[in-house]
Amino acid sequence: MQQLATQTNYNLKDEIKAYWSQRAETFDTQPGHEIFSESERAAWHALIRRHLGDGKGRKALDLASGTGVVSHLMDDLGFSVTGMDWAEPMLERARAKAEARGRTIRFILGDAENTLEPDNTYDIITNRHLVWTLVDPKAAFIEWHRVLKPGGRLLIVDGDFVNQGLVARLAGRVAEALKTFGIGAQRPLHGPGASLVETHRSILSRVYFSKGARAEAVVELLKATGFSSVTVDTDMRAIHRAQKKNFGFLKGLERATQHRYAICAVK
Repeated sequence: MQQLATQTNYNLKDEIKAYWSQRAETFDTQPGHEIFSESERAAWHALIRRHLGDGKGRKALDLASGTGVVSHLMDDLGFSVTGMDWAEPMLERARAKAEARGRTIRFILGDAENTLEPDNTYDIITNRHLVWTLVDPKAAFIEWHRVLKPGGRLLIVDGDFVNQGLVARLAGRVAEALKTFGIGAQRPLHGPGASLVETHRSILSRVYFSKGARAEAVVELLKATGFSSVTVDTDMRAIHRAQKKNFGFLKGLERATQHRYAICAVK
């Protein structure tokens, strides 16, 4: 039975890796992933400073770094950043972006659930929109606790992308109604075609947080794996206001009413 479970997890993780490898091509073209304004950049800087302060050369590990969006935000603030992702196409774009901006961010291939990094190495660990994809978040949190230095901080930015509020449900129905009249049709947010949207839905239905990555459930697991001083910050309004300029009205409304949060925890 254990062998079967391991094989099932391995297959799902491989599928997740392949999905994000495919997504790399369009990742930076989509609002909510890349940053499209200085006002949004400033809002992200404010969120990071609120929980982590300025970098002052401290070592930060940005897990599931993708094309390096958060890695660059951390670098802006003076952290010594290592970005880790297991999708090589994402890393290729991250390295090219760092070279174009003249940054010395280190990008490496690795698994966020098994980093292979030494014990007590990093002052900070960050990730954005990673936790909802984890096959075994408890094991991942134990791993992150291991590689953090004593007193080190973890900053998670994520959300519940399953359970929509009333406003989001109404916005979705209006959008679907408009599409029947050929109004407001947009390329899917999760890729250029329907196949990737279906892949995303399939993955979401099988990960640990398939019922939605609620902040309270994440906090419970963090405390169970040794983290302390766990705080939840749901004030993402400045970021959402800046992003709204690049979304349609309905999508901007949906984003602003989703259960999104930043969780900070200490080793």
